[in-house]
Amino acid sequence: MAHIGQPVASSIESEKNNDNMKNLLRILHAQEEQAKLGGGKSATERHKARGKLTARERIAKLVDAGSYCVEIGMHAAHGMYADVGGAPSAGVVVVVGKVHDRDCVIVANDATVKAGAWFPMTCKKNLRAQEIAIENRVPIIYLVDSAGVFLPMQDEIFPDKEHFGRIFRNNAVISAMGIPQIAAIMGPCVAGGAYLPIMSDEALIVKGTGSVFLAGPALVEAAIGEKIDTESLGGAVIHCEISGVTDYEMENDDECLETVRSLVSKLGHPLRVDADTLNKKETSAKTRGKKNDAPNISIGSEYNSIFDRIAPQPPKFPQEEIYNIIPYDRTKQFNTHEYLARIIDGGEFDEYKGKYGQSIVCGYARVDGWAVGIVANQRSVVRTKTGEMQVGGVIYSDSADKAARFILNCNQKLVPLLFIQDVTGFMVGGRSERGGIIKDGAKMVNAVANSVVPKITVIIGNSNGAGNYAMCGKAYDPRFIFAYPTASIAVMGGAQASKTLLSIKLASLEKTGQTITGADQKKMLDEIMRQYDAQTSPLFAASRLWVDAIIDPKETRETISHCLAVASNNNHIPVFKTGVIQT
Repeated sequence: MAHIGQPVASSIESEKNNDNMKNLLRILHAQEEQAKLGGGKSATERHKARGKLTARERIAKLVDAGSYCVEIGMHAAHGMYADVGGAPSAGVVVVVGKVHDRDCVIVANDATVKAGAWFPMTCKKNLRAQEIAIENRVPIIYLVDSAGVFLPMQDEIFPDKEHFGRIFRNNAVISAMGIPQIAAIMGPCVAGGAYLPIMSDEALIVKGTGSVFLAGPALVEAAIGEKIDTESLGGAVIHCEISGVTDYEMENDDECLETVRSLVSKLGHPLRVDADTLNKKETSAKTRGKKNDAPNISIGSEYNSIFDRIAPQPPKFPQEEIYNIIPYDRTKQFNTHEYLARIIDGGEFDEYKGKYGQSIVCGYARVDGWAVGIVANQRSVVRTKTGEMQVGGVIYSDSADKAARFILNCNQKLVPLLFIQDVTGFMVGGRSERGGIIKDGAKMVNAVANSVVPKITVIIGNSNGAGNYAMCGKAYDPRFIFAYPTASIAVMGGAQASKTLLSIKLASLEKTGQTITGADQKKMLDEIMRQYDAQTSPLFAASRLWVDAIIDPKETRETISHCLAVASNNNHIPVFKTGVIQT
C-alpha cells in the first residue's frame, strides 16, 4: 500500500484558491439561510399561530439529537416560479438522517410556502426521496401538511409518468418491497394527495390541524350541495374513531413526532450477511492483527454490512486544505493525488495501473473506515512512457480502458465506487478517432451504466459533455451525487460554447444583411458567456436536482461516510452483467 500526499506549499496561487473557495461558501451559506426561511417571516408566524411546528422544526425533533443528516435538494426550485412568488426548496424539506439510530428518509411539506402546494419541482423532489428509500432499502417517513397540487401548473404536475401519480405508485411498490413507510398527517391532506399517507403502512393524524379527504368543504358544496366543515369532513376524530382511515390520534405535533420515533425504534433489522460469515471474518481479522485488518465495526445501522468497514483513521492532511488545492480558475491544473490525500484514511492508496492511463486515477482506499474504489480525473498534465503529453481532466483511450476494467473489478469484489469528477471531456481529433476513443469511451460508459455496487459522485470542478456520463453523472444512477461550490456542469466549457453560440448568432444576422462591428461582437459574446455561466453553476444544477446538494469540501468525508452507511442497508446486489463490451 502506497502513501500519497504532500503538505500544501504556501503560495499566491494557494491563497487565491483558499480565498475563492471561502467566498463561494459564504455566498452559498447566505443562500441556504434564505432557503431555510421558507415562505418568509409572516407566513411562518401564521403557521405557528395555528399551533404547528415548521417543517424544519418537525425534522429536528424527529431525528436523533446531534446526529449527522444530509439534506437533499435544499436549493430545489431556486430562481424558478418567480411569477407566482417562488417556491423555496420546492416547498418540501427532504433529509436523510437517523431516527433511533435507524437510517431514514424524511419528507416534510413546508406549509409556509403556498400552503405546502405541489409545484413541478416538488413532485420531482418527492420522487427523488422515494428513489433514495428504494435504492437503499431504508424506511421513509412523510410529514404531510399540504394543500395539494398548485392548480395553475396542474398540466406540469398531474398526468405524466414522472408526475404526481408516480408518488402513489411508488407507495405501493415500496410497500411490496417491505420498506417501512410511516405518515404523519400534520395539516391538510387533500384530493390525490390523500392517498400518500393512507397508502403508507401506518398513518398518524394530529387533532385540530390534521385533515384528510378527497375533496375539501368548498368542492363538496359545489359538487353535491353539502355544507360541511373541515373537522366533520376529514378530521382526526372522523378518521380515527369512525372511518378507521388513520391509525393513531395525536394531540399535537410533539406527541405525533415522539410516537413516530417510538414506532421506528421497534422496526426489525434485516440481516445483511449471515452470522457465520460475519464471525469468520472477524476471527480472521483478529488473528492477523494488522492495523488495517481490524474487524468490521458496528455503528448503528452499519452492523452486518456487506460492504467492508474497519475502524477509521483521519486523513493524512486536514480536509480544510482542499480549499487551497481546488483552483479558483477551472482551467488551471492540480495534482489529484494531493486532493485524495485529504479525504482518504491515512493517505493510504492502492493505486490501480498507476503508470498507465494516467489522466484517470483509479485505486482502492478507505473513507472513514469504509472500503471504496475511487475513480478520479487527474488534473495535472501527464506524460506517457512513449512521450505523449496528456492534458489533465481529459479522458484518453488508455484511461477509459483502465477505468472500465477497474469498475468491473470493484463490482466483482463488492467494493462501492466513489467518482470524483473534474472532467473536461473525451480527447478529440484525428489521432484519437483513429485510436478508437469512441469505442474505449463506450466501454467505460457500459461499465458505469451496468455497475451494481453503490456509486457516489462528487463533482469538484468541471463536468463536461460525455465526461459527465462516463464519470457517473446523474443519468447513471449514483446513489447520491454532490457538487462543490467550484463545480460547473455543461455540455462543453464556457469559452468554447460561448464562441460557438456567437458564431451561430452572427451567421443568422449576416443572412439578414446586418453588419456587426467588433465592439458589438464583444458585447454579444460577454452576454452569451454570462448567461452560459449562470446555467452551468452548481446552484443552477441544484435548483433542478441534477445534484442532491452542494457541500462544503471540508465535509466531504463525513458526507461520503454517511451515504455509504445508508447504502449498506441494502444487501440486494444484482448479478453484475455488462452485455456486449466494445473491444
